[in-house]
Amino acid sequence: MPNRADRIAAILTHRFAPALLRVTDESARHAGHAGASPAGETHYAVLLVSPAFRGQTRVARQRAVHEVLAAEFSSGLHALALTLRTPEEHDGVQSH
Repeated sequence: MPNRADRIAAILTHRFAPALLRVTDESARHAGHAGASPAGETHYAVLLVSPAFRGQTRVARQRAVHEVLAAEFSSGLHALALTLRTPEEHDGVQSH
């Protein structure tokens, strides 16, 4: 069975067809915090760049990601740090 990072990446790839996707397990940084498990796989940072976000507010983007990852949240995922951009927004950040 794939680890949670691989499952998250597969789900997000299927739903958002990203131009860029990075899923980073940050669970070790949160050891001892609420929701942290000694086994890890509870806290992640996601950078997702997708044309699917065009015309969406930041909140709408976050809701869409949380909706597709509902099963992961119900099985132990505790927290996501989300950076969600369109390709144009990402290019603008990269050129600075």
